[in-house]
Amino acid sequence: MADLVGYTGKLLRVDLTNESFTDVIIDEEMARKFIGGTGFGVKILYDEVPADVAWDDERNRWFIGSGPLGGTIIGGSGTVSVVVKGPMTNGAACTQANGFFGAFLRFCGYEGIIVQGKAKRWSYLLITDNGVELRDASHLVGKDTWETCDLIKSEFGKAEHGMSVAAIGPASEHLVRYAPIVIDKDHVPSHNGNGSVLASKQLKAIAVDRGKKRIPAHDQAALSAVAKVIKADNDEYMFTVTGTTGAFQDGIVAGMGMLPVKNWTTDFTDAPPEEIDKFGAIYTRSHHNAKRDNCWGCIAMHNHKYVLSEGHYKGEHVYEAEFEGLTSLGSIIGNYEATSAIYLSNLADKLGMDVNELGWSLGLAIECYEKGVITKEQTDGLELTWGNYKAIEQLMYKIARREGFGNVLAEGAMRAAEIIGGEAPNFAVGTKKYVTPRTVQARIIWPWILDHVISNSGTNEGYEYAYHPKEVGVDLPDGYRIAPSFSAEDAVDNCVKANWSAHFLDSLGVCWFSTAGDFKRLCEALRAVTGWDFPAEESTEVGFRIQHLLRAFNIRCGHTPEMDAPSPRFGNPPMDGMAAGQDFMAHLDEMRTNYYKGKGWDPMTGKPLPETLKKYGLEFVIPEMWG
Repeated sequence: MADLVGYTGKLLRVDLTNESFTDVIIDEEMARKFIGGTGFGVKILYDEVPADVAWDDERNRWFIGSGPLGGTIIGGSGTVSVVVKGPMTNGAACTQANGFFGAFLRFCGYEGIIVQGKAKRWSYLLITDNGVELRDASHLVGKDTWETCDLIKSEFGKAEHGMSVAAIGPASEHLVRYAPIVIDKDHVPSHNGNGSVLASKQLKAIAVDRGKKRIPAHDQAALSAVAKVIKADNDEYMFTVTGTTGAFQDGIVAGMGMLPVKNWTTDFTDAPPEEIDKFGAIYTRSHHNAKRDNCWGCIAMHNHKYVLSEGHYKGEHVYEAEFEGLTSLGSIIGNYEATSAIYLSNLADKLGMDVNELGWSLGLAIECYEKGVITKEQTDGLELTWGNYKAIEQLMYKIARREGFGNVLAEGAMRAAEIIGGEAPNFAVGTKKYVTPRTVQARIIWPWILDHVISNSGTNEGYEYAYHPKEVGVDLPDGYRIAPSFSAEDAVDNCVKANWSAHFLDSLGVCWFSTAGDFKRLCEALRAVTGWDFPAEESTEVGFRIQHLLRAFNIRCGHTPEMDAPSPRFGNPPMDGMAAGQDFMAHLDEMRTNYYKGKGWDPMTGKPLPETLKKYGLEFVIPEMWG
């Protein structure tokens, strides 16, 4: 462990059943092959969760971890990745969030936490410089994530950023399938129901003190130099300045038909441009007296908090919502009253629900109501019409508590459609793995659809093919930007080359928005921290290794090629907009087969081939995969 520079050298294993805590030593081979964060979590999941373990089985593992750049001077290095077998896909979940948790965890001496077993009573975990403790959480049961965070911090007299708290809300307690843990109130590793897994273990929260340990870098001067370059490169990047809501300004998405509107029944909004502008950062920050609320080491301008100065929810204290939160509780449900979308996005965080899955579930319900598939009697008297945000607020509480019709939508859009029946399955937006895509206009960019439907993580696996603003020095598509793309060949090419990048980045412990996914510079930072000779090309090797292991785990869990497919609404040609008439489904079989081939998987079964597993140091998978 002494030779492992740039790492704390250990993970914390928490056995809730036995109320025991043990250190898991990280050797250099593990660190080099899997880096941290997502990589560590996926390796632990594969090694410790056999096929017969259900998502709510106490033998399931729940992992949260940072990476070797966590808590450093690289921007946004408070990031964590959560990895678990999740209730949406009955397969792997890998999902990321920012904030302070990752940095504070490393400052207390740990790279990550492995949670197993089930507590005898509702409990929360406390981690400080002085050790680890399992404390009674009976007084926190039923509290929302914001209340839980405040109550735990008040117990120890901690200021806002003196402790980081990851908490579950009522939705997790009632085992809503898409309920995540929520970090520091507004940072959410949102996908595949990881909060409900924690609830099944009766763990309400994890509180990490702002420890005093610091992890020295191999070459601090080199690390400082690359951090300055990354910051300088990002200073004029739009999302660095405005956050993701900058996309609402000046008709960037709405005027181009790029908003996901009314459960994708159309690609165009009937709201005037000035109302759409009110969703953007320029308007909200100037009209609601916003104050910046940075993550650890953040150089981007995403996070603000303010008091709403207008609208039905005037006077409510809120955090600045991200683009996907505002589309989920805005255009997808036909709601163009910006302050209500901001408030409802914050309510989703309080209750502890994934806004993406929530938005598509609500959109499904409204379309079913509008078209007579469900009645007012079935919706418990709620008038689920487009834009009726007051009814949606009531329904969100019902979902979080699994009351009445809320119990149906608590299953997520795809399962809810099956329960509702009739035409509902034709309205649901999602994949055959029972998860929904992110609430962006994916149908105009086929690589986004293909990424979502074949992904092994419960969300997308690629970053830079869609957004990357600069050369990275590795084998990636050149010049790809947010622009319409309806080529099956290009979709396969982009996804084969790029569907590793999310896993590598989320293993480092840094935020994409603070680094713009500059893998060449990030590898320089990794070399400065660890002293390794780590060329940029090795980042692809690590990312592919993680992806192949995820694929093997999901095949163990019963995933098949037939599940690598979209729902009819997601995959069939839209009626209007830039994607009108573009038939993704007509090319699906061809794209899926060619993607498998490009990844080195069997074209019929989707299993990673023995030679592929050997190439990436995963020989231990071969006996289970191939006998």
